[in-house]
Parts: sequence; structure tokens; C-alpha cells
Amino acid sequence: MRLIDSVHLVGSGRLGFGLTDDCDSHVYAVDGGGEIALIDAGGGRATGRIIEHLVMDGLDPARVRSIVLTHAHGDHAAGVSSMRAALAEIAGTPPRVIASRDCAPWIEQGDESAVSLIQARAAGVYPADFVFPACPVDRAVFGGDRIGVGDLTLRAVETPGHARGHLSFLMATASRVCLFAGDALFFGGRVALQNIWDCSPTESAASIERLHALEWDAFFPGHLSFSVRDGHRHADAAMEAIRRLGMPPPLIPA
Repeated sequence: MRLIDSVHLVGSGRLGFGLTDDCDSHVYAVDGGGEIALIDAGGGRATGRIIEHLVMDGLDPARVRSIVLTHAHGDHAAGVSSMRAALAEIAGTPPRVIASRDCAPWIEQGDESAVSLIQARAAGVYPADFVFPACPVDRAVFGGDRIGVGDLTLRAVETPGHARGHLSFLMATASRVCLFAGDALFFGGRVALQNIWDCSPTESAASIERLHALEWDAFFPGHLSFSVRDGHRHADAAMEAIRRLGMPPPLIPA
């Protein structure tokens, strides 16, 4: 599904548009001309369907050179191992996997405790047979680091709060400045705070303030709807609550 000139939605689950598997976050494809990057990899149960959506949008999977992860929760990152293997079979060489410095060791070890998958399975967020296979990480990035995608560049922004090591990414195209927000901020100014070890309301608020201070207009979060223009209004809405010493409304009401 082409969203703007260089951005396609190729995966989405039950908290989105049902394109692939219920356990998938949004998976975006960024087409930089000479190469493509995937933003997140989904949960790993519909890797083939994500690749099919690339093909349906006229994107050659052999041009996918990078898989860039916003954070290490299962719906965003458990699919990175199967995606890396499937794309390596198509292209003859695996794409590079890129994650934050905090998340990289958990992904490499398939550490289901560190990524709160054990707790999430017990809570019924994922089915009992959902697993997180280990996967090599080729590059661990920091806030401010830049990732080339052909003619385009992703700039990492540290946005913890929903999870330790969470990154968002800014990217300028010919027509827009895009924010890939992962689970740091959602449509309508909502947030996702959970009772897990690395979730912090104060860090979430600070991350929203950081995003609010930046200039961007196209808004591509990890779930729910998105905005191809005027997307900064969602950060404006979240900031209204934060200025009153409150928190933005939850992604899923209790």
C-alpha cells in the first residue's frame, strides 16, 4: 500500500489494517531508489505475506538491504530472523539488521525475558506458541545516528518510555518530512504504557516532548492510523496532557 512517494505499508496486524498477521505491527518499506529499508519486521508469522505486499507494490524484495527496528517487542522484532533469512534467499545475501544499542543484545540472544515476551504471552497478548528467534544485529545505533537508504536518510531519535532502547526515525523526502514513531506516539496523541520492567511514564512524556520539538509532517506510527500530512497535530494533542502534568490517553482504553 503506497502511502507517499517513498513510503509503503507492507505489514499490519490487529491493531492496524489486518494486512498480514494479527501479531504484526505496521511494517513500512522505505524506497530510496537504489535500495529499500524495512521499518520493523512484524512478529514472524507472516513473513511471506509481507514480502508479497512488497511485490504487489512493485518493490523488488532483492533491493531490501536493511531492516531497521524501532524496538524489540515481539510484534515489531520477533520476525526479524525469518525476514532476514527469506530476503537472503531472494537476494543471495542477507540484509543488515539495525537496532538500538540497548535492544541489539536482546535480539541477538532472543532474550524473551528482556523483551517482556514471557509476560506478554502470560497476559494473552501473544499466543502460547509465539517465540522470539535470535538474530544477528549488524549495526547498533544511538540517537542522532544516520542510516542511508539509497538517496534517503533515516535519523535516529531516542524515544524510550514505551520500552527501553526505543528509537523513532526522521526522514526527509522530496515532498515531506516523515516521522516513523514506532510505539512512542500514536494517532490522536495516544500512548502505550504497560506494566513491564522497562516502561516509564516519565520517559514517555520526555520522548513526546522531544518529538514535539522537531519539525515533521507525515506521521507513521507502529499501530492504528497514520497521517500523510499535518501529522504533527498528534504530538500537539499529547503535549496538551503533558503540560497539565498528566499523561496522554492510552492506546487501548482500560
